[in-house]
Amino acid sequence: MRVIVFFDLPVKTKNDRREYSRFRKFLVKSGFIMMQESVYSKIALNQNVAAGISESVRKQKPKAGVVQLLTVTEKQFSKMETIVGCSSSNVVSSDERLLIL
Repeated sequence: MRVIVFFDLPVKTKNDRREYSRFRKFLVKSGFIMMQESVYSKIALNQNVAAGISESVRKQKPKAGVVQLLTVTEKQFSKMETIVGCSSSNVVSSDERLLIL
């Protein structure tokens, strides 16, 4: 399974930028990988793990802006098409438990 986080956060004030940076750093430290700007994904082994990931994102959400979560299966995720541009080579596209980078 994959948990995908979409977010649109304000960056007008210094405090807004600080909150944006804090949330983004939380995602990276939690093992999320950037798919594109403001879209991050993380592999979850099962529905229970995905629920735990979603709960941790809910606890860290900033006060302002929009944060959306989507959980999809690996089969659904593998059907994603890149229409314009190219796929990023640093995105992990494997559901193996041990992955050596």
